[in-house]
Amino acid sequence: MTIKYLLDEHIPLQLRTQILRRYPNLEVWVIGDPNAPSKGTSDPDILIWCEDNGFILVTNNRKTMPIHLSDHLKNKRHIPGIFMINENMTMGQIIEELMIIAEAAFLNEYQDLITFMPIL
Repeated sequence: MTIKYLLDEHIPLQLRTQILRRYPNLEVWVIGDPNAPSKGTSDPDILIWCEDNGFILVTNNRKTMPIHLSDHLKNKRHIPGIFMINENMTMGQIIEELMIIAEAAFLNEYQDLITFMPIL
């Protein structure tokens, strides 16, 4: 499976840099990149963009994202998935988990789910 990640604007940019340094073929975008949602885009619109473009959202927004996902699904929409980062994880732990997931995930394994990290 080819996984593509969209990093929430509140995730440090260096996460993408470090992921791509180790896994240059992985597609990792950040909110604010060209052709990605712009900074300040509402969470519901980010979910629609992820659905339309096939990206899994990586975020630390534990407060409102579950509500937005519930509303998104109630509207008969879907999303490839959301990975919720635990802020106590090191950057190395986050990178390792995202890489393992990218290499081992089944088609649609995380569809319509919020997966809380760490999962390993």
